[in-house]
Amino acid sequence: MKVTVCIGSSCHIKGSRQVVEQLQYLIAENNLGDKVELGGTFCMGKCQQGVCVTVDNDFFSVTPETVEEFFNKNVKEKV
Repeated sequence: MKVTVCIGSSCHIKGSRQVVEQLQYLIAENNLGDKVELGGTFCMGKCQQGVCVTVDNDFFSVTPETVEEFFNKNVKEKV
């Protein structure tokens, strides 16, 4: 599974660094490092929608406050 987080300027301002750090922690905590590839990219073209995240090309808008719920529902359950 590939999870990509936008680290462009708009998403950075909205908390992409915190989202990346929390995803790194959750992937490690759940021993999913061999099943989940976490990467970064620049602008996904949806800057108004918060921190842009894709999971195998499915788009999500995530905030530092919703990242754990996002991870449990869209990553952990589907691995």
